[in-house]
Amino acid sequence: MVEILLTAQPIDVPNCINEVMLPESGGIDVFIGTVRNATKGKNVLRLEFEAYQPMAVSEIEKIVVQAMAQWPLHRVVVHHRTGVLQVGEVAVVIAVSAAHRDAAFTACRYIIDTLKQTVPIWKKEVFEDGEVWVAAHP
Repeated sequence: MVEILLTAQPIDVPNCINEVMLPESGGIDVFIGTVRNATKGKNVLRLEFEAYQPMAVSEIEKIVVQAMAQWPLHRVVVHHRTGVLQVGEVAVVIAVSAAHRDAAFTACRYIIDTLKQTVPIWKKEVFEDGEVWVAAHP
């Protein structure tokens, strides 16, 4: 089972985790990306995410298919916010389950790192003294 969602609504983190929990899954790994309050010594007021939704979902699907081909995963959930997010809000959740922790850890990291490099989701950081579009690389 794979669930991919791009949404302007807050992400339900417990639901994402519940979606990957199975009796046969001994390893569940969850990455939660939040809006931090500073970047390079500058106070962040908010982030703004934009996405070309059809292409973004398609690219995330490709990443998940690649992950499932490399590791024996049971379920994968990828939820990403769009729109304006305040400091402390959840921007992205990746939840992965597998029989063993190594596959879950490795696949989860692969999914978030690849998503940030290849998926057309753009992030603008808004500071007290201006704003900047940020390259999506980790």
